Formats: sequence, structure tokens, C-alpha cells
Amino acid sequence: MEFELNTPQDTICAISTAPGRGGIAVIRISGPESVEITDRIFHAANDKKLSDAKPNTTHYGSIVDDDNHPIDDVIATLFVAPHSFTGETTIEISCHGSTYIQQQIIALLLRKGCRLAQPGEFTRRAFTNGKLDLSQAEAVADLIASTSAASHRLAMQQMRGGFSRELAHLREQLLTFVSLVELELDFSEEEVEFADRKKLTELAQEIEHVIKRLSDSFSLGNALKNGIPTAIIGETNAGKSTLLNRLVKEERALVSDIHGTTRDVIEDTVVLQGITFRFIDTAGIRETHDTIESMGIERTYQKLDQATIVIWLIDATHAPQEIETLSAKILPRCRDKHLIIAFNKIDKINDATRQQLTNLYNRLTQETPGASLIFLSASHNQNIDALEKRLTDTVNLSNTAENDVIVTNARHYEALMHAHDAIQRTLDGLQSGLSGDFISQDIRECMHYLGEITGQISTDEILGSIFSKFCIGK
Repeated sequence: MEFELNTPQDTICAISTAPGRGGIAVIRISGPESVEITDRIFHAANDKKLSDAKPNTTHYGSIVDDDNHPIDDVIATLFVAPHSFTGETTIEISCHGSTYIQQQIIALLLRKGCRLAQPGEFTRRAFTNGKLDLSQAEAVADLIASTSAASHRLAMQQMRGGFSRELAHLREQLLTFVSLVELELDFSEEEVEFADRKKLTELAQEIEHVIKRLSDSFSLGNALKNGIPTAIIGETNAGKSTLLNRLVKEERALVSDIHGTTRDVIEDTVVLQGITFRFIDTAGIRETHDTIESMGIERTYQKLDQATIVIWLIDATHAPQEIETLSAKILPRCRDKHLIIAFNKIDKINDATRQQLTNLYNRLTQETPGASLIFLSASHNQNIDALEKRLTDTVNLSNTAENDVIVTNARHYEALMHAHDAIQRTLDGLQSGLSGDFISQDIRECMHYLGEITGQISTDEILGSIFSKFCIGK
């Protein structure tokens, strides 16, 4: 179903800067009467009306109340449709950041004919007016929420339309594809073949490859957006809590020589080289009859399964015993993960022991060839910087080109999975000689799911769910 919203006729307003006091605040007004309403409360220093001003200009003046008393000296910026964020005529009032001033201006605007904007309504109008497609609109929220260089980069790339262009190209190819197949159906009695089946198969394979590449990128994109889950595991008293404290640069976890101090999962995030890592300190793994500690150990295994990176922290002073006890429990769960085997407390061992541990590591990696080795002392802050570099190297963003599209949105991922299923059925149909009407149906289903991502095909329910998660002023 092609979905099109009616252009809103009312004029909306909201505070677009963060709540609270600051140097300045910005109040945004958008809609057909934005200029007329603002002129009722804004007196320009040059006595000119905004309705007589040139487009895309700024004006100094005062906001006055119903009794013509000044509330604040402000700057009003005029954007004339369609050259604005929303595509409508928009005014942004920059006032002082007093919460009282902000609320007084909003109250004035409401009395003069504005309606308070709903969450995400400015961005929704930008989508409605064709200034952004749906994936770009969602990237606006991601950009606001970005907390690291990596998440910022992904949001900017999507907001600028990289993802949209790739999807538009796929839909264009599919449209050509389905047009040829459906043209044959119109001439079915003459048995005319307009679509070369070999070329169609090659095209379908190319499209399937692109869709799979996009969907496969979600695991990395989701991790970069929300923080890469990194589990710190090992026996009790191996130094896991001390290591967490070193990585997050504060006393986040309780440290004690008593075995089993950590009985539950402790999490915190750190940005390293522009990448957010979500470190998870887990309960030490050992045999115990303590019910609470056993529950904590069970959670350790759950977090191990959920992690992208695993730091197996081993006490170097009795490493062989720990490895013998835990390797069968840990290594099979790490075959599809980035495993870092970290020997801790190296300040307590000599060079000969260190060489023995290296040999032991080499035997271990026969089971997990992707693992890496590091020696450190968490309590003495030795090699923590080397571990941080190892973590950022593990993510290896250098292999990702600046313009590579990486999917970060779960809704997009779900639609891509459905699109992949549809194009795979198309390939199977072509290879098995399925009739054109069934092939056409699968192609159109693939187009449908790609269109859901950009909003070419959507519903009020989907749009309401997406934009309700935005802040009110955006």
C-alpha cells in the first residue's frame, strides 16, 4: 500500500533545545501561520514585520506579552517553505536560556494560535513533505542520541541518504525485473519471452548479494550504536572486578580477596577510540553450593553467550589449573566470538612461567584459532592500554570504508530479512522454471519490504511508533 499523509494545516511550536537552563534556548514554530503568529508577539528592532522580510534571514528584536511588556530580547530566524527542515515556513526564536522565559514565549505562542508539537512532529512533517525519507528521519533520532564517533558517523551516513540511495537502486532494478516478467504475462498465449532467464537470474543473484551484505552488517551496526558487549569472565579472584575498574577509570565494582565477592552482573560503558564498549563484569565461575552465587554464575554463562568480545581473565599464578577446569566450559561458547585470553597478575611471575603460559595459550588456540593473547596486571595498571588497543583493533573499523552502508536499526534489519527471503524464493523459482506470475509476486514482495524501510510503503501505526520515540522539539 502506498502511503501518503495529508499536509498538516495547523501551526506547531516547541522548545527544541534540551530542557533546563542554558546560555540560549531555541523555540521552533512551523506551519502555514508561523509568520503571522510570530508577528503578533515579536517586535523587530527596525520595526519591520517578518511577513515583509526576505526569506532565510535573521532579525533582532523583542518578544512582548499581551500588555506589550517585553519578555526577552531575541533573534528570530525566518525559513520560507520549502527551504526549511520541515519543508514548511518555519521560524526559530533564539532567546535566553531561562526556563521562565522559554515557558512564557511558548504560552504566548499557544494563545496566539499555535499548537504544542507532539514528539517527533517536526521530523514527521519533514518526512511528509519529502525532505527526508523514513530511514533518514530515523537517523535524526540516532544522531541526537549518538555518544561516540562511530555511532555519530553511522547516523550521519544514513541521514545523508547513503542507505536510501542503495535501497532506491535495488528497487529500481527490481521494478525493471518485474516489468519484464509481467509483460510476458500479457502475451502468455503467444509464448513470447521478453525476459532472458539467465540475465534475470544474474540480476536476482546480485540483488540477493547486496541485501545479504546489508542484513549481515546489522550485528556490527547494532553493536556500534548501542555499545559492543564485552564480557569479562574467569574464576573467582582472577581480578575481573579490578580490571573493570581500570577500564572504566573508576571504582565501579567491589574488589576483595574473598572468593565469590561478585555475585551478579555489573555493567558500564567506555568509549575507546570513538567506539563504545559495554563491559560486563561477571560472577566468578567455580563449584559452589551457595544459591545466590550459583544464580550469578548462571548469569555469567548467559552474558558469555550474548557477548561479541570475551576477555577470559586467568590468574597467571595458577593458570594451568584454571584452564583445565574451565576450558571445556568456555571455549566451545567462544568459537564465533572475539576471544582475548588475558593472563593477569604478571607482576607475580617470572620469565620462565610467562613462556610456559605462552606455550599453554598456543595449545588452547588450536580449538579457537581466532583468539589473541595478552599479559597484564590489573592491580598495577600494567598493559591496560595494550588491552584497550587490542579491543579497538578487534572491531577493525579500518576495513569499513567511509561510505559503506552499515545497518543499525532493528526495524530495517527485520525488513531486510523478509526481503532476502523473497528474493531467495525468486531465485529458486527461476531455477525451477516456475511460472512468471509466481515469480512476479515474490519480486513485488521484495520491493514491498525494501519500501517499508524508506517509507514508500508504510502505515499510520508504523509512523506513529517511530516518531513517538523522538523528543518533543525534533
